[in-house]
Amino acid sequence: MFKKILLISVAVLLSAYLLFSLFYVNFRTEKDSICKELRVDIVDTLGRNYFTSNDVITGITRAGLSPVGKPLSTINTAAIEDKLKENRLIKRTECYKTIDGAIRIKVYQRVPVLRVFTEKESYYVDNEGEKMPVPANFAAYAPVASGFIGDEYAKKQLYEFALFLQQDKFWNSQIKQIYIAPNGDVELTPAVGDHQIILGKIEDYKENLEKLRLFYEKGLSKVGWNKYSVINLKFKNQVVCTKKE
Repeated sequence: MFKKILLISVAVLLSAYLLFSLFYVNFRTEKDSICKELRVDIVDTLGRNYFTSNDVITGITRAGLSPVGKPLSTINTAAIEDKLKENRLIKRTECYKTIDGAIRIKVYQRVPVLRVFTEKESYYVDNEGEKMPVPANFAAYAPVASGFIGDEYAKKQLYEFALFLQQDKFWNSQIKQIYIAPNGDVELTPAVGDHQIILGKIEDYKENLEKLRLFYEKGLSKVGWNKYSVINLKFKNQVVCTKKE
């Protein structure tokens, strides 16, 4: 029994020593090591290149936060992340130290789903319903909305509508422009067909788009896509069309 207790005690002490040694070595390594490199990865799986890794490094350097040449123990990774978050094209960042003496940063970009034009400004709404600026050297593929649009309307109702369009293969390719009329009606410009679509109130978009889909399949496929100038969906259980003159 005594021998068993002795063996357990030795094992516990040995484990504690190993853990302490590992912690101490890591502490001494970070304290004594100098940052040799700054690595930046732009996480971009959707082909959106708002900026490059060199742009990120330049911004960090201008802010006086470049870690290269500094002791790892003095580098504040949270401060670097906070600085990068000031860029409204960035969704989130991860900044951390590596065992080979480098600082690594992962930058995740925002994903636009809607381009908005108002009398005062132009901006994107991203896939989380947040406003984002228009990148200087990049144009995203997204429906364009204009007309009488307030910020909250754009970030809520229009955002939900644009997200629905993006997630539906047919409507994503068919709807190109969205106009909000003074009375709140949504008017759409399609990619195929020389006609205007009056969708009605945005709250009814799912029901009315499904009505339009059926009309496309059973009506326009027979009479032709250019027979009507206006397709009005705002009336309950009806599709009212205006023939071209």
